[in-house]
Amino acid sequence: MNEAVATDDVGSSADSARADARLRITEIFASLQGESTRVGLPTVFVRLTGCPLRCTWCDTAYAFQGGEARTLESVLAEVAQHGLPYVCVTGGEPLSQKNCLPLLTALCDAGYSVSLETSGALDIGAVDARVSRIMDLKAPGSGEVLKNRYANIALLNERDEVKIVLADEADYAWAKQQIAEHDLARRCTVLLSPVAGALEPATLAEWIVRDRLPVRFQLQLHKILWNDARGR
Repeated sequence: MNEAVATDDVGSSADSARADARLRITEIFASLQGESTRVGLPTVFVRLTGCPLRCTWCDTAYAFQGGEARTLESVLAEVAQHGLPYVCVTGGEPLSQKNCLPLLTALCDAGYSVSLETSGALDIGAVDARVSRIMDLKAPGSGEVLKNRYANIALLNERDEVKIVLADEADYAWAKQQIAEHDLARRCTVLLSPVAGALEPATLAEWIVRDRLPVRFQLQLHKILWNDARGR
């Protein structure tokens, strides 16, 4: 009897903690996934506010500040209204908010196929195992190469993906070195992207083919379709 009461208390505490959880949200919207192996899939995006990095090519600087304080339950309710099975939690850097972790778990519990877009600068070890972690490695051209948390690489598995955004040939050479040194292609899918307006996509594609690099070339589909419009 006492054991049952204790279990009920634990459940009630967990429910209470979830009800009290708050996140700062920049936007929630439905669009096509523009990156990763999920590219082209209709997806609900939950963009959290805040990021400790300042990449030179960042295209979501509007998410660094502001946003709206929301309960976890209100976020889940808005996601549900869109009626899509895929959810991407992004930023900013979503893991800079501690309640990103319960949000990811709650989305998985609700039956969504969930991906997380993260800079690779923060620990990914506590992310729910059901989530596909799309993790950046920051090349030198980003200005944030020293922020890479290399301990995260050992945590990656076949559900995850590594994205490297490249500004020039020096970045490409750096990426090749990382892929070989850490055996990244064996761990998970590796995605290489050119910085828009800095590196010609065809040039990057030619380098990848020339070197028989075990990666997937990608362009940001949302930029091709809608340029830099917010909420797309």
